[in-house]
Amino acid sequence: MNALLRFPKGLYGVTPEWDDTDKLLDAISAAAHGGMVALQWRRKTIDPDAGLAQARRVAEHCQKEGLLFIVNDDWRLASLIDADGVHLGREDGSVAQARLALGPGKIIGCSCYNQPTLAIEAIKADVDYVAFGAMFASSVKPDAVRATLDDIRQARTIVESSQTEPRVAVVAIGGITADNAREVVDAGADSIAVISGLFESADIRDTAARCSALFA
Repeated sequence: MNALLRFPKGLYGVTPEWDDTDKLLDAISAAAHGGMVALQWRRKTIDPDAGLAQARRVAEHCQKEGLLFIVNDDWRLASLIDADGVHLGREDGSVAQARLALGPGKIIGCSCYNQPTLAIEAIKADVDYVAFGAMFASSVKPDAVRATLDDIRQARTIVESSQTEPRVAVVAIGGITADNAREVVDAGADSIAVISGLFESADIRDTAARCSALFA
């Protein structure tokens, strides 16, 4: 029997750098129909006003599709548009600050890169998931530090021994595709965060279904 998790098990889509919002919404629908359970809106190169407009539309669309909607980096934006949560990297402010702003009902995930010990501090700070990667070579972040399958195994041990209920989830990210995801899931990832391997694939719905099937 699987333990209850603070973040859903399965495919966690992350948006590519697309300015065409209609195209993005269609792709999100395709992924949702293939079994994607959550979406992270991640835009590093967009104008703030255009970003706000796109984030609002994506948030509304995710609600219609029954997806959790997470904002990358910016807990202030997440609060402004009433997102389901935020993902924080090491430069994005403290988990404590984000938790205070967003409240206890929102999801906070944080990057732990290739350092399982960071998960210990993150759990103390009341995160809902800890993310590790890049697991494989990533076209989105080619210079990202590389995490190993053993980092995932260690992280899984840490979250299971933390005795939080529901327990903190382990997310893997970076270079993951439908073809290489199984070894990450087998190592203990509760969720796989996928950008190009999902949204740049020839058949988004089919790719989402293949990834989702790994968690069945």
